[in-house]
Amino acid sequence: MKTLSMIKLALREDIAKGDITSKLIIPAKKRIKAVIIAKEGGVVCGLGAVRSAFEAVDKEVRFSAQVREGSRVARGKVLARLEGRALSILKAERVALNFLGRLSGIASLTAKFVQRARPYRVRIMDTRKTTPGLRILEKFAVRCGGGFNHRMGLWDQILIKDNHLHLLHQKDLQEIVKKARKKRPRGMKIELEVKTLAQFKQALEARPDIIMLDNMSLKEINKAVAMRHKARSRIPIEVSGGISLDNVRRIAACGVEMISVGELTHSAKALDVSLEVVE
Repeated sequence: MKTLSMIKLALREDIAKGDITSKLIIPAKKRIKAVIIAKEGGVVCGLGAVRSAFEAVDKEVRFSAQVREGSRVARGKVLARLEGRALSILKAERVALNFLGRLSGIASLTAKFVQRARPYRVRIMDTRKTTPGLRILEKFAVRCGGGFNHRMGLWDQILIKDNHLHLLHQKDLQEIVKKARKKRPRGMKIELEVKTLAQFKQALEARPDIIMLDNMSLKEINKAVAMRHKARSRIPIEVSGGISLDNVRRIAACGVEMISVGELTHSAKALDVSLEVVE
């Protein structure tokens, strides 16, 4: 689903038969000026969606962004200015702010994780734990916060997980990776998820493009990195599961290349933003 389609769906959900309150009490021809303000500090993301929301309601609404996507702003900063028919601006207000608040919240949380891990050469990555229908926008927000995108869906990277291994009733990781490599689309990476150090040892021998350590302790992560060094392997290691702002720096210090964080999209608090009429 493209961005505009997402926005139009959200507008239909909110407006339906019309903004009954504004229609009854606001003159149809009344024009206003308004501003969108950050009510708390953070990283801004979603201004393009905001513009699209107002334009989808009324192409004559004038929208002017005052900051760039990915900008870090302080409380009280004017993010955008608007001018147009009052009925149009009020119709799109809530949908526009919902997108802006949600995406800015994701970008802001991502920036916090990136900052914690900054001394180390590690990528903070998202997961598929996104709001249904909003994945493209939410993964864009992760990039605005300085993070990186993992696979967009089931179609763009091979990731062999525990359920796959369970269904195959097979413990020979080399054979599984070999089969995937033989059948994969040209150039597509193969990632293998492991839960134990014994599996990790097998994974090194299987030589996938990436090895994911799932829910391992800090001690186990350090041992895995040491095992890779001893084996003289250059296979990138990704850590996933149980990542928080409290432990991400310690995990980054282990020497892994990637840390995937579901919290970026499934638990980010929306940034508080508001629209105020300034006449």
